[in-house]
Amino acid sequence: MAQQKIKAAGMYAEQPLKQVYQQFKTSAAGLSSHEAQTRLTTYGPNTIQRGQRQSQFKLFIKNFTSLMALLLWVSGVIALFAGMLELAIAIWAVNLINGCFSFWQEHAAQKATDSLRQMLPAYTQVLRDGQQQRIDAAELVPGDIFTIQAGNSISADARLLSATGLQVDESALTGESVPESKTVAYQPGDGKFAETNIVYAGTMAASGNAQAVALNTGMATEFGQIAQLTQNQRPNISPLQKELNHLTQQISLLAILVGVLFFILAIFFVHYPVAKSFIFALGMIVAFIPEGLLPTVTLSLAQGVQRMAKKHALVKDLASVETLGETTVICSDKTGTLTQNQMTVNHIWLPSREYTVSGQGYVNNGQIENYTFGQAADLDLLLQISVLNNNTTVKAPASAGQQAKILGTPTEAALIILAEKAQLDLPSLQAKLPRQQEFPFDSERKRMTTIHRDHGQTVAYVKGALDGLLAISTTILDHGQVRPLTAADQQNILAADKQFAAKGLRSLAMAYRKLDAQAASDQASVEQQLTFVGLTVMADPPRPEIYAAVAKCHAANIRIIMVTGDSALTAKSIATKIGITSDQARVVTGTELAQMSDADLKTALSAELIFARVAPEQKYRVVTMLQSMGEVVASTGDGVNDAPALKKADIGVAMGMTGTDVAKDAADMILTDDNFASIVAAIEEGRTVYSNIQKFLLYILNSNLPEAAPSVVFLFSRGFVPLPLTVMQILTVDLGTDMLPALGLGAERSEPGIMEQPPRAHNAHLLNRRIIWKAFGWYGLIAAILSTGGYFVTNHLNGWPQAALAASGFDYRQATTMTLATIIFCQIAAALNCRTQRSSVLKVGLFSNRKIIGGIIFEVFLLFALMYIPELQVIFNTAPLRGGEWLYLLAIPIPLVLIEEARKYGLRRHAAADR
Repeated sequence: MAQQKIKAAGMYAEQPLKQVYQQFKTSAAGLSSHEAQTRLTTYGPNTIQRGQRQSQFKLFIKNFTSLMALLLWVSGVIALFAGMLELAIAIWAVNLINGCFSFWQEHAAQKATDSLRQMLPAYTQVLRDGQQQRIDAAELVPGDIFTIQAGNSISADARLLSATGLQVDESALTGESVPESKTVAYQPGDGKFAETNIVYAGTMAASGNAQAVALNTGMATEFGQIAQLTQNQRPNISPLQKELNHLTQQISLLAILVGVLFFILAIFFVHYPVAKSFIFALGMIVAFIPEGLLPTVTLSLAQGVQRMAKKHALVKDLASVETLGETTVICSDKTGTLTQNQMTVNHIWLPSREYTVSGQGYVNNGQIENYTFGQAADLDLLLQISVLNNNTTVKAPASAGQQAKILGTPTEAALIILAEKAQLDLPSLQAKLPRQQEFPFDSERKRMTTIHRDHGQTVAYVKGALDGLLAISTTILDHGQVRPLTAADQQNILAADKQFAAKGLRSLAMAYRKLDAQAASDQASVEQQLTFVGLTVMADPPRPEIYAAVAKCHAANIRIIMVTGDSALTAKSIATKIGITSDQARVVTGTELAQMSDADLKTALSAELIFARVAPEQKYRVVTMLQSMGEVVASTGDGVNDAPALKKADIGVAMGMTGTDVAKDAADMILTDDNFASIVAAIEEGRTVYSNIQKFLLYILNSNLPEAAPSVVFLFSRGFVPLPLTVMQILTVDLGTDMLPALGLGAERSEPGIMEQPPRAHNAHLLNRRIIWKAFGWYGLIAAILSTGGYFVTNHLNGWPQAALAASGFDYRQATTMTLATIIFCQIAAALNCRTQRSSVLKVGLFSNRKIIGGIIFEVFLLFALMYIPELQVIFNTAPLRGGEWLYLLAIPIPLVLIEEARKYGLRRHAAADR
């Protein structure tokens, strides 16, 4: 029995039923209560266990142990050793606040996605002690005999003992939108999970009823095995986390090199004592570490999460926001993501004419007909058969914005909705033609027959697959008249069906027969000499907005690969129709994929490709292979079968409305509207977030040079010129005046054309040559010259060079305040200049980003507070400025903005000339 627990259910499909009973030590009468309790102890409860999750404490600590966070902890220690207690406390406080905020954001996102994980139904009907009993589904064990009714979720992997008209929705496992017919007789079927006499846990009975013997329960089911495969995967480090680690290493190296250089210069050039030189060097290291970068990145990502939520994308991890912007390939499921997950009749084929069915009505020869039931005999009869030979109920949505509830199969629901468009009164029709008998659908006959009574006349209505139904038809309804079915008629019908099939559409044939009372009781005699009426042709239509979303992906050089459990013909039809691939795309089925080597798969992935009828581990393999090729992969899905690929992908995207809890748990992002277009909107947001991180990285770093320039002046004057900027004033810029404008840059809207650019290179870095040059060779250099100049301007107004520069006193404090104020006013211009890379800030709107304007106002008020509040003057070594100095400051921003506008104009002209 221990081995049976892990043996795949499909292995029992071909075994004689007697042998299955023997292996599970059970019988048609079921288990005894005592034996069931023993097995429950052996096998455990019939539940899907969640993977071991990190404790809240570990999640909390994680936010304080990144490389950037560690750098800030070390910075605080350095400041403490340098005798700057206030600076150390400030840096540590920033790190603590940032870590707590990050933990709160991720905890809130996780809480929002933690739903009730009720994978299995609450109760199941079983045979125990020879009697029917209602038990908690968690108590079901291997060997139990249990019953299945239409609408039930199936509690275990099981072998069918009996089945009447059973159709099972297996989309959670296969992605296939059309229910599969299940019978006691074994047939292998196409693809995994397709054995006709095996049903699987987590799927749902769409129609019919059955009795089955449980083979595997809980984590031993196929459902559980996929969940376990997902849980065993280690989480990937996001590209942004890797890049921030790389950036931390760069900044650390830069800060240490600057510190060592200044330590050497202080000793050998200024002839400072070693201890004093060491403290001076430590101060420079602290000055070059952007203490505000980590909280600014965190808050920018948090803003991205909030903006994505408004676009129906719920992101569980902050770093995932930026990863979306790097996406190069989207492995997309079909059903419910690219399509509406609603089977819809879009064509009606009658011998006399053909209709295209739209939301507006019936279209015949390009003309919309507001067709109402009762106008044409042949179409009326087809609609009548569609709704009377039907066991599905469609309940209207309870409120606006909700979907109709389907109790039955999507195919039959589509037929009911088709008839509703013609204003057919179903209750009246059912009362007029009450059902007397039913011969349920099965996979051998591939048809369903119902018998109805109409004023003393008995009639049989038949619907099913065309090949079987056409073979038992002898007459045809043509222009409302019944005539013999000829060979030419058959050819026309088959040709029409072939054309529909080539487009990936599914046809369902309709026929009828008038009966005498004696024939009505025998299936074989009823299902012969039928009158063929016509075809209803249906498909799961693409989402209306999918076309624009796919085009946007192509413009952004993002490749879309459909990976579905649906048939090859349907998959290619949809992929071609919505523009994912051309008609020349290769379709690889799961069977073919299983036989392909890694080298062959890699070659295939280099061209246009569609995957159909794939198993869960195969989707996982496709994602893994794409990652090995250097692609950044986003994978979508809603079923349990999608969960391993969702977990493996750089970005796993689960469906919020139709997705299983296993899929949601594995994903990094959940779409609350199940819409592929929301993924594209999220990718655009991810690109914007990365661009904005670079913008405020540039903004934060460009103040480093003017912060360091005063120390250079101090060193090269050999101490003659007192230090123009104190360490606490440097901290004022890094953690005070810079923070809000930087956050404003994090909220900047997408620049025009951001989705017309290819994804950034995998080896590209946040801190690149362009940013280094602009930060230090352009913005920073100008700010350094102006701030140092401001220091000497104030000293000049105070009597220098006639009066010696003092290293203390009011005049010195006023001069350092001028240096600080000049840096702040240069940063005001930088905040506006950093909003765009090439576009004119005047064109995007000088005042359109209110957060930046608010940040600029805040830093001016903060500067006033530092200058005029006595307590702050003592801490930050500041003093009030005079009118002439304020004129100098006010003259700074406008010229800097205009100079940058001229530079950007030159870049745009140069780019236009290159086209």
